[in-house]
Amino acid sequence: MVILASASPRRLALLAQIGCTPDQVIAADIDETPADRETPLVYVRRMAAAKLNAVHMDDAIVLAADTVVALGRRILPKAETEGDVVEALRLLSGRAHRVATAVALRRRDGRITERLVGARVQFKALSTREIDWYAASGEGVGKAGGYAIQGRAARFVRGLNGSYTAVVGLPLAETADALEGAGYGLA
Repeated sequence: MVILASASPRRLALLAQIGCTPDQVIAADIDETPADRETPLVYVRRMAAAKLNAVHMDDAIVLAADTVVALGRRILPKAETEGDVVEALRLLSGRAHRVATAVALRRRDGRITERLVGARVQFKALSTREIDWYAASGEGVGKAGGYAIQGRAARFVRGLNGSYTAVVGLPLAETADALEGAGYGLA
């Protein structure tokens, strides 16, 4: 039995791509506020671990993940409004930024496996019209950094170095390895 400790439809869709259909999806209710002076990588690992710790079920593999978008040491929060999307895109316009996804998996025997996978994403310089168009689409609301690379925001990406699926929200190669290592047969 596999439990996904995330309400993200993107993570569920990514798992389906590797042949994993969780038996249950449980949204972990945790405080996602960054600690004072917390670096993006420490933050994202802490969030994945907190989600994992919030979901307990005997004799199940529990999988949790979290994604962060960062400009240097600055964590860009999940956009909650259209205005948040506009603000994030203005910051990202014409710049490179880092995206990291932490994965935490608890095996049936209680052992925990953690992975941290990232990418460097380069955005083109965005016009006010492009930013307003994207924000009005609603696609960036609820997304780390205010954008979804797998959607309309793909047109803003000049380059990507690293794991594309980590930017979407779940690094598939590392997740597949962790699942198989926990005894879940994918192939």
